[in-house]
Amino acid sequence: MLAAPDRSAYEPLVLTREQAQFVLNLYALDALTCRRRYRRAVLSRSKGWGKSPLLAALACVEALGPVVPDGWDADGQPVGRPWSDLRTPWVQLAAVSEDQTRNAWSPLLEMLREGPVLDEYPALEPMETFVNLPKGRIEFVTSAATSREGNRPVFAVLDQTEEWRPSNGGVRLAATIRRNLGKTGGVSVESPNAFVPGEKSVAEASAEYAARINEGRAADAGLLYDHREAPPETDMSDRVSLLAGLKVAYGESDWVDLDRIVAEVWDPDTDPQDARRFYLNQITHATDSWLAHPEWKAVAKPDKVIADKDVITLGFDGSRKRDRGVTDATALIGTRVSDGHQFEVGVWEQPDGPLGIDWQVPVIEVDAAMRMAFDRYTVVGVYADPAKWESYVATWEADFGKRLKVKASRDHPMEWWMTGGRATLIVRALEQYHSAVVDGEMSHDGSFALTRHVLNARRRISRSGIQIAKSHPSSPNKIDAAVAAVLSWQARLDAVAVNANAPRKSKRLYRY
Repeated sequence: MLAAPDRSAYEPLVLTREQAQFVLNLYALDALTCRRRYRRAVLSRSKGWGKSPLLAALACVEALGPVVPDGWDADGQPVGRPWSDLRTPWVQLAAVSEDQTRNAWSPLLEMLREGPVLDEYPALEPMETFVNLPKGRIEFVTSAATSREGNRPVFAVLDQTEEWRPSNGGVRLAATIRRNLGKTGGVSVESPNAFVPGEKSVAEASAEYAARINEGRAADAGLLYDHREAPPETDMSDRVSLLAGLKVAYGESDWVDLDRIVAEVWDPDTDPQDARRFYLNQITHATDSWLAHPEWKAVAKPDKVIADKDVITLGFDGSRKRDRGVTDATALIGTRVSDGHQFEVGVWEQPDGPLGIDWQVPVIEVDAAMRMAFDRYTVVGVYADPAKWESYVATWEADFGKRLKVKASRDHPMEWWMTGGRATLIVRALEQYHSAVVDGEMSHDGSFALTRHVLNARRRISRSGIQIAKSHPSSPNKIDAAVAAVLSWQARLDAVAVNANAPRKSKRLYRY
């Protein structure tokens, strides 16, 4: 029915396999309820991949096609009917500026004007600023969120949401559109490039929502998150590596001239961070990030297995204080001494929504996790920032102190404070960990919580050097697992220094 856009003569729109897979996933049904599984979706791809034309096509399908689930036929296959059987279809293409709406609006008009869909739906009128449907309309929207309250769309495209920020009204507009879709049971689809962490864009918030779903922390899993990027080891200065990375990022979009993209990346006026975002679709970092996303992802080794009785060290960062209704997380991170592979033992965070009301860190669970680690592995060192956990740390020292081959100090083998008059030691530990990541001397299990906390960490300059902190003191974006990882790594370095991985008895090392 739809014409392929940007052609000299009519050609039918044919999806690539990658595009078709996204469509199949988007329209997945729950087998028991025959309802659509997803109420929101994100399609994150490189610039020029074809996001906007695909979503323009979906807007046409939602406006005219049988997309509303209507039970099962005699063969057990799903049956659909058009929105017009239930209500007046109202489809919106939204952006924060009129120029952005043209990304999807122009191909949408071509698809409708050049294709046979006009013969099938004689009352269809593709106008320059809106489309009259046989019943209903398709429109683009850019106005303030307040003027959109009360609309009842059945489908909405949110284009380039990496640019939808609080400062330009994008966050508010997205919230309004989603509320309106909730009234009709409609669906929204975002089409961002890679976002810049810390800008609080709609794309960044959606990525965080996807992470919470993957971690099992979200009360609702109605988001389809489809993100493709170049491998983190892609070297933009090497043509072979860059082309290989671009081929991964662009997938089956064979209309993209990758040699031309290489030339754009190498243009001296192209900012390297912009090149990674727009062409490799890599989420890089905020200007004050401690570690960049590609740096961290490059050392992810989720296939590595920590075996029982492996020699490890542990890092612990505890918190039990509530700040304006948001409780800091508590984290326990392990590091295998032999190869520096880090893994998440446990991260305890305040859940979202009603489950987070009056939530406190489950201290019994945390205690059990520490004891499980000593039962399962050969723990040779534990460095803990004991703030608000002094009594528990003291108990762990009493119970396990004799097993440790490296100790924070003679009197307190586990206490390794990240505050107080220890700035020089803290800066050095952070620098050693940072270097280990950048130089590929360590690896990690890719766990969502640890990754999120490391990428949340922001550089802060002190008189002693670079330290890390949250973006602001009351930020809900936690870094506790990052602190625990640094402590675990420091304990591992001290364990290596005394050959604690060897089977023979080693001299203990004390750090003051």
